[in-house]
Amino acid sequence: MSTYFTRVIFVFSALFFLQELQAQDPRFSQFYASPLELNPAMTGVFEGKMRFVANYRELYASILDSDPFRTIAASFDVRQRVQKGDFFGYGLTALRDQAGAANLTRTRVGLSTAFMKQLGGSRYATYDQYLIAGAQLGFGQHSLNWQKLWFSQQFNGAGGFVDFEASSGEATNRTSTDMYLDFNAGLLWYVLFDDNRSLYVGGALNHLNTPNVSFVDVPDEELHSRWVGHAGGELPFNSNISILPAVVAMGQHKYFSTTVGANLRYTNRDWKEVAIRAGGWVHLSNQLEEGIGMDAFVVTTFLEMERWNIGLSYDITTSSLAAANNSRGAFELSFIYIQPATWRTNVKCPNF
Repeated sequence: MSTYFTRVIFVFSALFFLQELQAQDPRFSQFYASPLELNPAMTGVFEGKMRFVANYRELYASILDSDPFRTIAASFDVRQRVQKGDFFGYGLTALRDQAGAANLTRTRVGLSTAFMKQLGGSRYATYDQYLIAGAQLGFGQHSLNWQKLWFSQQFNGAGGFVDFEASSGEATNRTSTDMYLDFNAGLLWYVLFDDNRSLYVGGALNHLNTPNVSFVDVPDEELHSRWVGHAGGELPFNSNISILPAVVAMGQHKYFSTTVGANLRYTNRDWKEVAIRAGGWVHLSNQLEEGIGMDAFVVTTFLEMERWNIGLSYDITTSSLAAANNSRGAFELSFIYIQPATWRTNVKCPNF
């Protein structure tokens, strides 16, 4: 099968399963660098006064040329001390995801809050343990450019071409869904034994109210609830080198995926600490009737400075789609800025 024919099959399959594409939430390979998108309980969980995060992901540009899947997210969160060892976190998060030639666009904006309860340790000790409960409340909307799609009724069999001026016979008068209310909630527990030894476990439930995202009046099309589970930690080899293994799993309706791997971290242990990370991650997902299989290997690098963190990753396609895109999957960039806190408002957190 030629590469060109494989690409055509991929594009037409994406259009045919447009409803299924709408049912799946976008994801980031650098899930550890998109905290408020991963779990509302991550709100305020950082060593600083305030945090700004930006993420960009571009998928299948090698196949879809100027119409790849693009995901952009940004968040801002702060933390406020309420009593000795306990904190409230507040945040704002926004996401815009655009998929394919028809520009299926999903936009979400939400407010996050979390309560951080200290279970052990103190700000003077190296040992710390927290349990955090978080929630997000926001709004979302989906839109679609029907003019970039064609239907069988528009195909001119005699001439062998698509007549875009002809009626499609479909109810395509609405280019966007109604604005919907969205509610998410999550939990996180972590223990920090010292500066480079930690363990954390968390989970979240998204779209608890299963909002309607239909482009037509009937029938209703639910945005299915999505569950997320994640865990990880940091294990030191010596005072300068450590490894950060992690795993995230998520399921939505009949779709399931998981990413597992680790980053190796080196730090200079200076008063203006600089650290670099590099690692590899495996992404697995259900392949319809074929069951769960590996569809990408992710190569990552991360630079940590005093206030700035910059991450870069690339998804190498390993599924059957590799024949069409020459294993060129997704490019992803993350940016994190953290303003240092005063000693009164600082809290010790793991390296995620």
